[in-house]
Amino acid sequence: MGGGRYSTGDRSELADRVVRVNRVAKVVKGGRKFSFSALIVVGDMNGRVGAGIGKAREVTEAIRKGMEVAKRNMITVPMVGTTIPHAVELKWGAARIMLKPAAPGTGVISGGAMRAVIETAGIKDILTKSHGTNNPINTVRATLAALQQLKTAQQIADLRGKEVGQMVGKRLAAAHSGNASTSPRAGDGSAPQSGEAAPVGAGGSTRA
Repeated sequence: MGGGRYSTGDRSELADRVVRVNRVAKVVKGGRKFSFSALIVVGDMNGRVGAGIGKAREVTEAIRKGMEVAKRNMITVPMVGTTIPHAVELKWGAARIMLKPAAPGTGVISGGAMRAVIETAGIKDILTKSHGTNNPINTVRATLAALQQLKTAQQIADLRGKEVGQMVGKRLAAAHSGNASTSPRAGDGSAPQSGEAAPVGAGGSTRA
């Protein structure tokens, strides 16, 4: 059993997405007991996102528990404009995912559980690919782990004791510092290529 929805409450400014609801049957003496587990993704649509699993005898209670767990485990996602700072690849269990920055107006090129995480995080332009398992739990966990590995050019520059302009050039430095109105456009020389992505990550493309 699966599904998805967005909702916002007056008590908070968080959007939540029900990625999957699964019914579990336990055989006991005298019959079977049914319970439900719900995978929930919660985000503020502005760079913070988390996920959690709730289990209960009722669907609504499982969703509520999942939301509480997700809120306690939110992470902050570094962003450059409406996209991510650099490409990243990660393997989590049988799930292998790839995230790449995209030009403004591209939109969210993603599907399934990955899309729920990316949209609730507030990322507007991104290219993604998921290989291996279709298990939404592993896919969500892999996506969150990949987002945690992202670092901005400023963060890398601070670690190395350098200026951002020395690492990525003046044009990209303006974009990373927020002085540019648009994020880097792939293919026009302003996006981090293989030669430029190395500074941004000990970091550019991370494989696990």
